[in-house]
Amino acid sequence: MIINDFLPVCKEDMVKLGWDRLDFVLVTGDAYVDHPSFGPAIISRVLVNAGYKVGIISQPNWKDKDSIKVLGRPRLGFLVAAGNIDSMVNHYTVSKRLREKDFYSPGGKMGLRPNRATIVYSNMVRRAYKKTPIILGGVEASLRRFAHYDYWDNKVRRSILVDADADMLIFGMGERQVIELANYLNEGIDIKYIRHIPGTCFLIENKEEIYDYVEIESFEEVLEDKIKYAKAFKVQNDEQDPIRGKVVIQKHKNMYLVQNTPVMPLSRIELDDVYDLPFQRDFHPMYKGMGGIPAITEVKNSIISERGCFGGCSFCALTFHQGRIIQSRSHESILKEADRIIADKDFKGYINDVGGPTANFRHVSCKKQLKLGTCKDKQCLYPEPCKNLIIDHTDLMELLRKIREKDKIKKVFVRSGLRYDYIMADKNHEKFLTEFSKHHVSGQLKVAPEHIADEVLDLMGKPAGKIYGKFVKEFYDVNKKIDKEQYIVPYLMSSHPGSTLKSAIKLAEYLRDIKYQPKQVQDFYPTPGTLSTCMFYTGIDPRTMKKVYVPVTFEEKALQRALLQFGNPRNYNKVYDALIKAGREDLIGDGEKCLIRNKGDRKYSYGKNNRKTYSKKTNEGNAKNKSKKDLKFYKSKKK
Repeated sequence: MIINDFLPVCKEDMVKLGWDRLDFVLVTGDAYVDHPSFGPAIISRVLVNAGYKVGIISQPNWKDKDSIKVLGRPRLGFLVAAGNIDSMVNHYTVSKRLREKDFYSPGGKMGLRPNRATIVYSNMVRRAYKKTPIILGGVEASLRRFAHYDYWDNKVRRSILVDADADMLIFGMGERQVIELANYLNEGIDIKYIRHIPGTCFLIENKEEIYDYVEIESFEEVLEDKIKYAKAFKVQNDEQDPIRGKVVIQKHKNMYLVQNTPVMPLSRIELDDVYDLPFQRDFHPMYKGMGGIPAITEVKNSIISERGCFGGCSFCALTFHQGRIIQSRSHESILKEADRIIADKDFKGYINDVGGPTANFRHVSCKKQLKLGTCKDKQCLYPEPCKNLIIDHTDLMELLRKIREKDKIKKVFVRSGLRYDYIMADKNHEKFLTEFSKHHVSGQLKVAPEHIADEVLDLMGKPAGKIYGKFVKEFYDVNKKIDKEQYIVPYLMSSHPGSTLKSAIKLAEYLRDIKYQPKQVQDFYPTPGTLSTCMFYTGIDPRTMKKVYVPVTFEEKALQRALLQFGNPRNYNKVYDALIKAGREDLIGDGEKCLIRNKGDRKYSYGKNNRKTYSKKTNEGNAKNKSKKDLKFYKSKKK
């Protein structure tokens, strides 16, 4: 079935298609955007392509029980998702303050979806249609499939499948699972008997019905005991492999949550087929008078080239959702998508991004991975690149050349993350960096060293700081040779487990030495499904069961964050307090290595190495370097 238009959002749309009843209704917490960067768009298109009739209910009013009924009762079931990101992350900053905008809602308006949207929508469906199957999916459901620590409640919550009162949960990307499930439902098989599909979770009363499984500590046990929580998470993490992974079960009171083994990644042909579906590549026309959907701006002229990541960063949930096995699209598929972008009437000649979780991963990490699975207790890149790792940027550069050689394309940027340690491990890294810098950097290259202190990097699963230093030197040397003025913008993280004030000061000193002050700093955000979140909650590294220092108070997190932006006059008092608390008074004063001046000097920035000082003597001379806001701050301090 081919529908070269948006899918039905109301009964009138169904009439136009000649549909009197839908097979599936997909409920999502995002506005309806039919673009392959949006999970609900992919799942709905895949189902329609398989011959099923699908309608979309986007952002139903959770205060109106009838808003879930606008498309009627579907023949086979409801598919429920919170949207492209976890609804709590969507709503709240790491400081638990309400965000100002929801980029997945019309005009960026907040308040159009509830907290814990998956649970709320599923409960609405259950009340309206008691016997209709409910299948959960998306990032929120995927990462909350086991009992999990919830940062916003500051407690361990049950599996989302229990709280949602749903019949099944699809974890991971979901295309293969949803088609197999749809086919069984279409054959008349009751969903309670569909228990063998990889990449799915369900609830049972008797574990004797399951075989060849590993049982982890129950919800009740991990709720009360942090050591048991860490042990349970270690097993969950270890078994997330489609080849060597086992079924994992976890008791919740009188029920057992069953996670089947992860699904095998899509083949290149299957992945190409998904992205070749007739996406409209835009938001639904009903939002035009509402300011559109901000989230489409960056991705509309971008191309997803791969999935998965073998980088293994502890704070990233990709391993738990997309997995470590790389799946990449063919050149032909990507070039076809480039042609569709070029054909858009609003195209200005720029491809914003070609990439995915990690843009320079285009193939599996090693030859044995697809036969034996990923290594259980080893990482591909940490603490150093594995001897079996395939390191080659040839295919990526050939692909980018083909795209940029197309008529009407002025520039092809790569803004997805790059693993700089993978680049430096390539024997031809200078050649790669030269061509990449010449054609695919938009003036600033964003990379993620995250930190510089070894004790923090070790827990993050990131390479030692010296590798980042070598990469930075190589990048600037290359750009000097090709006569380009381009810069590296490092992503940095404060307050990650293992980071003490001493660690944060070490990073601040590094920033001082390289004369760089980040405009933004990412404070560690404990989200479900990550190794770092397990450390944050338990104070234990589940890999070793050793204790880990965790900055948990808002006060200490604020001090660590301020240290990374010690040059900002607003942070002066926090930086001062942090340095005093850490016994580092040597970094306060007039010395070349000082981070800030003494309080009595009325100098609220860092020392002689930086020209933008906020002292009495230099205030007028540096006025052009400061914003009006900064000058207002200075004057208030002067009074």
